[in-house]
Amino acid sequence: MQHLLEITRTNRRLLEKILDHHSLEQLNKVPEGFSNNLIWNIAHVIVTQQLLVYKLSGLSMMISDEMVNSYKKGTKTEGPVTQQVVDKVKSLLFSTLDQTKIDIKAGVFKDFQEYPTSTGFVLKSLEDAMNFNNFHEGIHLGYILALKKAL
Repeated sequence: MQHLLEITRTNRRLLEKILDHHSLEQLNKVPEGFSNNLIWNIAHVIVTQQLLVYKLSGLSMMISDEMVNSYKKGTKTEGPVTQQVVDKVKSLLFSTLDQTKIDIKAGVFKDFQEYPTSTGFVLKSLEDAMNFNNFHEGIHLGYILALKKAL
């Protein structure tokens, strides 16, 4: 499953570049025709990975309930975030993946709660969750690229 994490890490490097090359104002801007902004999409993929991989495995997540409630599926940008929030999101891009790698090697993933996704695919295992997460992150990278053009 380490190869699945490397795919995620590659996507996260692209997201890190977005954070590094856009101002706080650009990260917070919701262009006309969109319901979310760059920072929401980046935070959303972190939250989703934690929900799919950790919560469905019955394990504690590395993010706060507040972050989950702000960026989970069905939420939208509620207002601008501070640079402190952007810095926290940036730190979570890789720290969450590093810990996932450690936890996989340590064998902490023992259980998995089956979950039907909104696309109709049913996640039945950790490997399913990691595969689906990569698909999900790719979708949001596409949104992010469209958002960039609309800024």
